[in-house]
Amino acid sequence: MHALDDIIACMKSHQMTLRQIPEKVKRRLREVAREEDKSLNRVALEALEKGLGIADEPVEYHDLDVLAGTWIEDEEFDQVIEELDRVDVGLWE
Repeated sequence: MHALDDIIACMKSHQMTLRQIPEKVKRRLREVAREEDKSLNRVALEALEKGLGIADEPVEYHDLDVLAGTWIEDEEFDQVIEELDRVDVGLWE
């Protein structure tokens, strides 16, 4: 169960609370969200990325890192997968 806990922890998103957001910023974020048909959250994140100069940086994902190198060879599994790859020619005629 430990591996499952690690996977769940990696999938959780990070949250922040911003306080004292100026009214003109809130208003503009809502306008852009409405104009672009995006969530307020998405628009705010894009604005932060752009303002910080990191909007065009490639995204590096780590959500599956805990699984890297954990594959275990299993002959029974391979046989089941092989059976799934079998094509029944009669169904295609």
